[in-house]
Amino acid sequence: MTTRNVLILSGRFGKGHDTVAEAAAVALVPLDVETRTVDAISLLGGPGSVLGERVFRTLLSRPALYDAFHFGQLRQGGRLARRFDVAARRAMERPLRALTGDFPPALILSVFATGAAGGAWYAAQHPDTATAVLITDSYAHRLWVHERTDLFLVTSALCAHAVRSFRPEASVVVIPHPARPEFYAAPARAEARTRLGLPADADVAVLMSGAWGIGPLAECAEALAADGLWVLAVAGTNDRLHRRLVAASRRERRLVPFGFTDQVPTLMAASDVVISSSGDTCREARVVGRPLVLLDVVPGHGRENLMHELELGHAVVAQPSPRVLTRATRRVLADSARHRIRPVTSPADFETQLRAALAAIGFE
Repeated sequence: MTTRNVLILSGRFGKGHDTVAEAAAVALVPLDVETRTVDAISLLGGPGSVLGERVFRTLLSRPALYDAFHFGQLRQGGRLARRFDVAARRAMERPLRALTGDFPPALILSVFATGAAGGAWYAAQHPDTATAVLITDSYAHRLWVHERTDLFLVTSALCAHAVRSFRPEASVVVIPHPARPEFYAAPARAEARTRLGLPADADVAVLMSGAWGIGPLAECAEALAADGLWVLAVAGTNDRLHRRLVAASRRERRLVPFGFTDQVPTLMAASDVVISSSGDTCREARVVGRPLVLLDVVPGHGRENLMHELELGHAVVAQPSPRVLTRATRRVLADSARHRIRPVTSPADFETQLRAALAAIGFE
């Protein structure tokens, strides 16, 4: 039997989409397929790629503007959002033709909204190609939903309702939220603390906010450490934030700074609580079995995701002020019995349910 090709379209805004793409690729291994993951932003071409990332970073740094664009345009598919979508799809046509020339896909799986437009366009030209999107945000905005998408994989009932608000007859399946395999294999708390050189009886918090380190993390980290917590503060790819955390660690010995690191599963395992903005970090913390203090720092889709995390439980929300965050964290630590989460031991549910959903559209 000829090995089938699966093209996974991700997006480099943050690291969350690549995490989902990686989990999907692992889930597809038993189907004897060859997968290739491509950054949809790179398919926009040099100028388009640079402009797209610049626009996104600018919006993210101006919460009121991002909220206006998300809720006024993206969520319902306003005129400006539709123009962006059409322009992105047109820009991807030629790169997709070139990419698929020697890698004709039997399935295109998009885990990023820009990729969804490209995948739907390609499938319209090649009717034998199956198309699916995997949406881990709690609510799908309009640019996720295209007529030529065969299957919508979502991680909440709320998102399923959002998809069907645009396409009432759409095939939508709710599956578990994926997490990277290393989080399922995180060490025990005592072992993790030994590896990191932390006191066995300390109160320990992980502090992070996505790969870009969004929000006043340096000020919050220093305040938490001054209050007596050991703070494992992760700057991600934000070099400026990392320098500030290093400087703060010279004043507060309990503050341990990290840049971009692959030790996050161990950091979470060593902690009593994870402080984070809404996003894939929240699901990783739940896999390890740690309660959450959520920073309300990501506008637009971040606000929707934050509310969903609160709905899931074992989480509180705090404004990104050092004083308020410290009080919220102490509240969670004082009520640890109520916030105790059973760790998730295996990614099998996600992988099995993803394959079953694809089988329903003939890809098995």
